[in-house]
Amino acid sequence: MGKLKNLNYKKIKKIGAGGYGEVYKCRNTVTGQKVAIKMMTIQTEQEGVPSYIIREVSLLKELEHENIVRLLDVQSSRKDVFLVFEYLDLDLHSFITRHKNTLNLLVIKAILKQILLGLAYCHSLKILHRDLKPNNLLIDLKSNTVKLADFGLARAIGVPQKEYSRDCVYSPYKAPELLLGYTGYSTPIDVWAVGCIFAEMITGKPLFPSKKHDHLSLIFRYLTDLTNYLNLAEKFPNLEPAGVDLLSQMLCLNPKQRITAMDALKHEYLIGVENVPLVLPSSSCISCQCCERNATLSDIIEQNRHALIKNLLKRDV
Repeated sequence: MGKLKNLNYKKIKKIGAGGYGEVYKCRNTVTGQKVAIKMMTIQTEQEGVPSYIIREVSLLKELEHENIVRLLDVQSSRKDVFLVFEYLDLDLHSFITRHKNTLNLLVIKAILKQILLGLAYCHSLKILHRDLKPNNLLIDLKSNTVKLADFGLARAIGVPQKEYSRDCVYSPYKAPELLLGYTGYSTPIDVWAVGCIFAEMITGKPLFPSKKHDHLSLIFRYLTDLTNYLNLAEKFPNLEPAGVDLLSQMLCLNPKQRITAMDALKHEYLIGVENVPLVLPSSSCISCQCCERNATLSDIIEQNRHALIKNLLKRDV
């Protein structure tokens, strides 16, 4: 990451990695702003910038919504492309893990609504995310905002609708039509993924924690019929009936009958839902500003302690 020195950014730490590159928390050396930089290496210079990078950048430049991560800048060197994003505190996976199955239902509603707001906006522009999972949902603890991120696998929906590749979503959140090999899929695959995330926020663990070869059989064992209402009510006894109904419509096996993101926002379970404070348990700590302030304070105390000892030694002499 020494390559960033020429781009006015200083690396703080590595915060993620994927098939297309690595993500670093950085600081702008001119403005002091913290950002997240996704660095992608161009494997073959002869072919120029790969199509998947061009596609991700073009989609992100088109998306402007408070529940979608902002692309601040795009820079490049001879062999690398750097996507500069706004920096957020943590992802939903970390948020769920640190709460240890104690997420308040009001918090779950607020998070779910924000995810659906971002997704409905994408779908209104005919864009599929195709990789929704807790790791790709980022949280800003200061503004209590949840944002969709990582559009590396996103696609614009063609007219007429075209076929897409099958392997586009990480297994626990993959819709059954994808597992059955259907390539003419559309927006319902994203809604299925959000349904799985909704269930995971309630239980604290993936709804279908399966390996690829038995994922489909696990779904059919879990959802015994097309309405699957009674089975879900038994699995989530603490979820109010309206929540069970919404979850059942999001996890409908038939994609044509699956609820849309826009209709899910109109469901009675989410009516009147407002943003609530998204806070971590008191025992949790993340690498954010509060930690950095504490670290700075500790350094000051340590420095003063050494100065005091030196003064005492001088007096003794």
